Amino acid sequence: MNAVIEGVVMGLTATIVMDIWALVLRQVAGMPLPNWAMVGRWTGHLPRGTVFHDDIAASDPVANELALGWATHYVVGILYGVFFAVVAGAAWLAEPTFFPVWVYAILTIGAGWFLLQPGLGLGVALSKTPNPMKGRIMGLIAHTWFGIGLWLGALAA
Repeated sequence: MNAVIEGVVMGLTATIVMDIWALVLRQVAGMPLPNWAMVGRWTGHLPRGTVFHDDIAASDPVANELALGWATHYVVGILYGVFFAVVAGAAWLAEPTFFPVWVYAILTIGAGWFLLQPGLGLGVALSKTPNPMKGRIMGLIAHTWFGIGLWLGALAA
């Protein structure tokens, strides 16, 4: 199997694992699920030239924003998987180990902290939210689950 296809499997698996983690958190701890509609709204505003919003909820809605948000979530997850698979190469894909893919998964939170969250009006690394540290820690845990999913996807591919 080539690296791109294996990367797609990795990214898809990882995103599903991350979503399962969110469902577990909702069931066990009553945590709200991610609001993918707001991510869709943000994505829908990008072609209009608006990257950063003061409050994405106050921005004009876009057509099918919930579906667009889910699609964005999965496309980004798959792209992360493909990028890692291509960079890691055939040797790692033949014998995937957890540590490199976990470090990579943790690093991917940077896109959320420095692009998506400020874009939604939440500030750099959630700095404008009531409890930024809780959100950061929860994000690191979620990205650890993403890393577990990348690794499981690599083992399965």
